Amino acid sequence: MSNVRIERMDDIHVVTLDRPAVRNAVDSDTARELHAAFLAFEDDPLARVAVVHGAHGHFCAGWDLQFGARAAQGGQGGALADLDFDSADARAIGPMGPSRLRLSKPVIAAVSGAAVAGGMELALWCDLRVMEDDAYFGVYCRRFGVPLIDGGTVRLPRLIGMGYAMDLILTGRKVEAAEALQMGLANRVVPRGQAREAAIALARQLAAFPQATMRADRESAHAQWDLPLGEALQQEWQRGKARIPDALDGAQRFAAGEGRHGRF
Repeated sequence: MSNVRIERMDDIHVVTLDRPAVRNAVDSDTARELHAAFLAFEDDPLARVAVVHGAHGHFCAGWDLQFGARAAQGGQGGALADLDFDSADARAIGPMGPSRLRLSKPVIAAVSGAAVAGGMELALWCDLRVMEDDAYFGVYCRRFGVPLIDGGTVRLPRLIGMGYAMDLILTGRKVEAAEALQMGLANRVVPRGQAREAAIALARQLAAFPQATMRADRESAHAQWDLPLGEALQQEWQRGKARIPDALDGAQRFAAGEGRHGRF
């Protein structure tokens, strides 16, 4: 039976992790299923936004340490080390599955319960995080010497700054929803049991916008990290100028009365 379900809601893909016995921890088979699910989302011309969440009250407890223990006992301890990749490959698979994918469309994490270790890295890979008020993050793998190899040491400092990131990375401590929102680790906090529906509602909002412009702006934000200011502004212009006809069309809609007074 598959550990990953894909539900298509018009132009929204909902990807569900479903391994309740291990709080949705990810083994090699599940990583491959998750990777394939997000490639299918990327390649579907009708899909605009994806939501990823975990069934049975937990987002994801990270890489499956029980699977790792069995692999070590069976002489397969190098399984993770075999995941070397070419940085130019935007479709490479990571230990948690999609963590190395560079998609052209946004993904929203609906976080309930535990989102720890590799599960936290999976949430960091997403563009936005909607978190239930009793959910929590944490680099729990710190206790067992499991490294952050799904982007955690890269995305966490970029998202919340080096000071907060070093605190979380070095201590592995639990970060509950209120603090996660305060430091920018969560984008929305909702009551328990409502993350999935809130994330889908947010996905529908994003899906309703002019897509080419939104994706160009999203890609520009990702691309600017390693560029000097002048080059960053230049790449923003190169992407944005192709969308000027869309802007002029939008201006006409505004002039006709659409979206006045900040209405969405």
